[in-house]
Amino acid sequence: MGLKLFLVLGLFCVTSVLGFGVDPALRINVFDELTLGEGFDGVTQVQGFHSESRAFHFQGSSREVKAPEDVSVRMLQKLRGRTEFTVLVTLKQEHLNSGVILSIHHSEQRFLELESSGQRSEVRLHYRTKGQQAHTEVFPYSLADGQWHKVSVAVSASHIILHVDCNRIYERVVEIPFMDIPDDATFWLGQRNSAHGFFKGVMQDVQILVLPQGFISQCPDLNRTCPTCNDFHGLVQKIMELQDILAKTSSKLSRAEEKMNGLDGCYCERTCSVKGVVYREDESWTDGCRNCTCTNGTVQCETISCPSPQCPAGTTPAYVKGACCMECQLVCLFKKEELVEGAQKAVRDNSGRCQLSECRETAMHRVVMTTPCPELNCPESEQVNLTDRCCKVCRGHDFCAEGHGCVEHSDCINLEAGARCSCKDGFRPLRDDNAYCEDIDECAEGKHYCRENTVCVNTPGSFMCICHRGYIRIDDYSCTEHDECVSGLHSCDQNALCFNKVGGHSCSCKPGYTGNGTVCKAMCDGLCQNGGTCISPNNCICQQGFTGKRCETDIDECSDGFVECNDKAICVNLPGWYHCECRDGYHDNGLFSANGESCIDINECKMGRNTCANDTVCFNLEGGYDCRCPHGRNCTGDCILDNKVKHNRQIWVLDNDRCSVCSCQTGQVMCRRMVCDCENPTADLFCCPECDPRLSSQCLHQNGLLTYGSGESWVENCQQCQCLQGQVDCWPLSCPPVDCEFTVVPEGECCARCIIDPCQADTIRNDITKTCTDEHGIQRFSGSSWVKHGTECTLCQCKNGHICCSVDPMCL
Repeated sequence: MGLKLFLVLGLFCVTSVLGFGVDPALRINVFDELTLGEGFDGVTQVQGFHSESRAFHFQGSSREVKAPEDVSVRMLQKLRGRTEFTVLVTLKQEHLNSGVILSIHHSEQRFLELESSGQRSEVRLHYRTKGQQAHTEVFPYSLADGQWHKVSVAVSASHIILHVDCNRIYERVVEIPFMDIPDDATFWLGQRNSAHGFFKGVMQDVQILVLPQGFISQCPDLNRTCPTCNDFHGLVQKIMELQDILAKTSSKLSRAEEKMNGLDGCYCERTCSVKGVVYREDESWTDGCRNCTCTNGTVQCETISCPSPQCPAGTTPAYVKGACCMECQLVCLFKKEELVEGAQKAVRDNSGRCQLSECRETAMHRVVMTTPCPELNCPESEQVNLTDRCCKVCRGHDFCAEGHGCVEHSDCINLEAGARCSCKDGFRPLRDDNAYCEDIDECAEGKHYCRENTVCVNTPGSFMCICHRGYIRIDDYSCTEHDECVSGLHSCDQNALCFNKVGGHSCSCKPGYTGNGTVCKAMCDGLCQNGGTCISPNNCICQQGFTGKRCETDIDECSDGFVECNDKAICVNLPGWYHCECRDGYHDNGLFSANGESCIDINECKMGRNTCANDTVCFNLEGGYDCRCPHGRNCTGDCILDNKVKHNRQIWVLDNDRCSVCSCQTGQVMCRRMVCDCENPTADLFCCPECDPRLSSQCLHQNGLLTYGSGESWVENCQQCQCLQGQVDCWPLSCPPVDCEFTVVPEGECCARCIIDPCQADTIRNDITKTCTDEHGIQRFSGSSWVKHGTECTLCQCKNGHICCSVDPMCL
């Protein structure tokens, strides 16, 4: 419903989106930002197209008009992430100059570059797509004619409009530009970099407006009030986002319902389990000499602090079983000795008879023995009399086995006439009988033996000496440096040298390789040509279609017999590629078959594409036509070209191409390129650049290491480059047309090919009427993506009715 409403609104242009004024926050005035009048070699202020603003003359090729880092950051901040913007410039470009008007790039990635080629009469817009692919949109138009022109390139999502002198020249639907520009990108004016793309001529009013239809500020009479393409894309994107939110919400509700169904009749509470006893939340208890509480399922304890008891007369402080602190106990006097409740004493007379007494209620009471003493299996000399019992025991008797009160971190130790408690190693007593003990933090108290290159970590009853990172253990208390290079536990590239050092290692690329040591790439002195890749020092792997040690030779698939085209087509060799192109007199029927089978005859007579004079009759032939003279007439054999008469056998040079020579032959015009004779001192160097011997006409390759003579060509990053009289001009490689729903550019190639599997395609012809149904039953537009239900890293995308899922590399 929302989409239909938007389309209706688009039909009725109900509100103006732009007036004559522009908010300064949405304007980037390049001249003002760069303070162009101050100290740029090769740039001088001159009279412009009008006197309302400054104009500057760009000349020479030794200039470097680059925005300072802080200025570049400020300008790019306005442009970053935008899908609607307009580039405006008023210019007068020298004849045949090919130069860059402005360029925003990072390394080899051009995020926004506007270029005018006088050599090929083209305006080019370079940018990166959302799929992180380089894209060049070419508009056939000549700005380099020495005349003033107002130029604007307006981008609104996938919609681009080129205006020249307030006339709409081109309007196209393209892939959406990706304007997530890095912070360290550079901004150049009048050149691509310090070596290439020098614009020669005058520029005025160079601006970037971060809004749609910015051409209105340059040409107010073109005022538009309709919604932009970006508005439509924004609405579609919002619908996709709402679909995704709906799917996620449905998934969460489904999971919540499952959990709720399983929780019926349940009450959940986090508990603590200690020594087989379960304690509930916030329940407290005493564990020996500690007070403990169950908090959020975790046991938290504090040591009990025992006060000194103030006992009344007839009592004395004493420990009671199960209690940590002393309590006041009743006492009995026995031969001037105080005994607490329950204590026993054995008294022996001279005859050896024994009487056992016990303290009860402040008085000593006789204990009657009901069982005889056990028989001992040791000699009498090894028998020991005890003070708390009448029966003797053998020396070495295990008193601890009879029961003891040693509790927390305390061990029972047998003595000759009894037992006592002793704290375990690494613990200290909490009371004087050593029945309860606490851990000693040796690290905090400095009671450890950890040596250099270690850190002390406390453990219950002890401590550990942990090695610092990059060190290995010698013994329990010390560590030494770890030679990560010898052990192989390093991060150096296989083509790097590893150097061990204290606490780690460093990497350095081997000779013949370059990089930071962690990643090293082979160096070929920049001599791998035509997109070749250097895989080891001075060893290039060529892209498909090229050969040679430096990939300098294009494989001519046509002459080498690799290709067999239909007889209606001719094989055309391209740098790194080829295609079967329809011969003169034929055109493709729209199927674009690879071998030219789809070429069909053009009926030049019916379509008016013939040059027969009025006194002759056009007769169509297979692959051509014939101008026949009716019987009984005396025909001139003249030709009609562009509504002008050319006489039979007349020879002339084309007005728009001075390098082509044409002639009229019995009603038919024949044209050919001018034959170059470099021995002729009057040879036209424009048409025959290969005849130009001047050093100033040579060009430098993009890598700065190779030079080319005027007229020479090469391929770089899927672009055809040519040197003409000292200037480098590059344009996208010519690729055969592909008319299919799904295409892919194979690795190492530059041209797209048709494929059947949409999931392997990197470019699709999106049709929003072809939707997909996801796992929640929700309709998805073509082009939308979502995370698959029940996963975190499986990303799915709708491609014209087909669902394609893959692991999101950002999760890895």
